[in-house]
Amino acid sequence: MRRMTGQLLLILYSFLFLLLSPADLNFVVGFLVSLICIGMQMFLKDDWERYVLLICILAGSWYCVGICEFLPVLFYGFWTKENRGIMILAVAGGIFTGASGNANLSHGQLYFFIFGILLSLVLKLKEEAYEELEQEYRKTRDDSKERNLLLHEKNRSLIEKQDYEIYTATLQERNRIAREIHDNVGHLLSRCILIVGAMKIVNEDEKLSSSIEQLEESLNTAMTSVRESVHDLHDDSVNLREVTEELVGEFTFCPVDLSYDMGYDVPREIKYGFIAIVKEALHNIVRHSDASKVKIVMREHPALYQLIVEDNGTVKEPIQSGGVKALSREYQSGQGMGLRNMSDRVRMLGGMMQIVRKEGFRIFITIPKEVS
Repeated sequence: MRRMTGQLLLILYSFLFLLLSPADLNFVVGFLVSLICIGMQMFLKDDWERYVLLICILAGSWYCVGICEFLPVLFYGFWTKENRGIMILAVAGGIFTGASGNANLSHGQLYFFIFGILLSLVLKLKEEAYEELEQEYRKTRDDSKERNLLLHEKNRSLIEKQDYEIYTATLQERNRIAREIHDNVGHLLSRCILIVGAMKIVNEDEKLSSSIEQLEESLNTAMTSVRESVHDLHDDSVNLREVTEELVGEFTFCPVDLSYDMGYDVPREIKYGFIAIVKEALHNIVRHSDASKVKIVMREHPALYQLIVEDNGTVKEPIQSGGVKALSREYQSGQGMGLRNMSDRVRMLGGMMQIVRKEGFRIFITIPKEVS
């Protein structure tokens, strides 16, 4: 845009030659030639093509005063940092042509022409300076955006790490509380139950028998409640990611690629179901497959939980033949108990299980969140 503005200003400047000499055919020819050359400058990319055009313009200005009058706007399109030496020679040639060629400019026209050349150079330098500033601005803007994106990503990573650490600490604290209750309160209650049992045996007073039985019943109820609370705390403290990573770390049959993308509020039924299915799937791979690679994907979607276990091996012992229906027949005949247990677990959670044998063995499980 600035280049077009500079060219337009120089064209208007060249029209000021009309103040020094009347318009004639040469002026019209020079104007048309300048428009044609400006258009050609936009399409010529190679330096030698542009230099040939420059030589043709200088040769034409020797014979046509109109072309000479429009040399400032024509030179404007040739100025670059790389060819300033050549352009200085071209300017000198243009001045020589205007002074001694067929153009034979008067002193006033020659000074006006030289001033136009200088104006062309000044406008070109300003254009280059503006382009450099614009490039620097764009570079600074892009760097700023990149830094902001990196900072945003780093902040997101830190927040996720902090949330995971809080989640892990919460589970560890639940586990600690469950252990403390089991080791302290549970043992004290067990001791009390044993003491009450001994009292019940040695007691000979009928009046105390009823009270001792009530005390024993209360202690047993308290022990049952403590056990249920401990079990609930322990079940809620299971970290699905850590347990799965431990299973993967203990699996030495072949490399395992684990992709985990689950939230923190996974129901414990889903946790234990996925853990049991992964255990059984890895066990089946060791027993029935010659896989060299296993991939496990645990992913949480807005409406469902997803588990995928797949390998690239072939079955050493026929687990299925003919798809899901054949698997059902095997289950009915008492074979494939591992796969049947997986299917039963998924069905109890209200989900779906699909088994595909194509370029390996693939178990695909989805469990809706509403049901879970």
